[in-house]
Amino acid sequence: MMSRSLLEWVRRCEEEGKSISELMLSDQCKESGTTADEVIGRMSELYRVMKDAVHRGLTENTVSRSGLTGLDAKRVASYMQQNGEPNAGTDACRAMTYAFSVSEVNASMGLIVATPTAGSCGIIPGVFVSAQERFGWTDEQMTMGLFCAGGIGHVIANNSFISGAEGGCQAEVGSAIAMAAGALVELRGGTPEQSVHAVGLALKNSLGLICDPVAGLVEIPCIVRNGFGAVTALAAADMALAGVRSVIPADEVVQVMYEVGSGMPEQFRETAKGGLAQSATGKAIAKQLFSQEFTGEEGGEQHEHESGEA
Repeated sequence: MMSRSLLEWVRRCEEEGKSISELMLSDQCKESGTTADEVIGRMSELYRVMKDAVHRGLTENTVSRSGLTGLDAKRVASYMQQNGEPNAGTDACRAMTYAFSVSEVNASMGLIVATPTAGSCGIIPGVFVSAQERFGWTDEQMTMGLFCAGGIGHVIANNSFISGAEGGCQAEVGSAIAMAAGALVELRGGTPEQSVHAVGLALKNSLGLICDPVAGLVEIPCIVRNGFGAVTALAAADMALAGVRSVIPADEVVQVMYEVGSGMPEQFRETAKGGLAQSATGKAIAKQLFSQEFTGEEGGEQHEHESGEA
């Protein structure tokens, strides 16, 4: 039976002398009635899809059907090459670039892995793929890292939200940041307790984040939030590895996210009735797209070179 709380993960790890990823793999095998090789094989395929999405976003045309977003991953990659040392540092900027890449593949109807949702699909690949390149980890190590991320996501999903329609963007992007941060701690050799502190630190920084997609599309501001989310996950992992603790226990932070999401007004929960979606520009964009839908116009190609923000 999978752990019902983050504290339970830590306790089980201490009792059994295993990592969160190892316990999650074992639990998955028991629950599905399949072998470890079969479960690992399925997870390995998901990681392959993530890596492919990173590559596609950097090499193919990722302008969305709406024409609103696309090509920002290429822009940031070019900026890194031309400027030598980005303000956020090369490693953080690369994670951000890869997160953009996957999110833009999603917006352009490409294949992604919802981790934990399509709206937050860029964060874990952005962190994982950039870290793999940086530290020379194998695909097998990254696959095990996904089991750790999955164990964390399982607890969040069963005690709070991962859906923006239920709990706002804190539930989607916030959960993805927490999953990526906790898994990165494990991959870097941190303890299960440190992984859980990373989860608490990451979620605390995401509380109250609303879901306000312009025109109801998973593009603005979703793609930019994925980029920021990847960088935040790196920071949370570093804090935890340095010994910074989440003073409010991570399980309590998850509960607070549930309370905040439950009390969040409907207009801030993926309805496009509030926030950026109802800004003057947001409403103008929605009106224009709605008009195109009924006139049969296609907006994608005409915006290919002018869409500068997601």
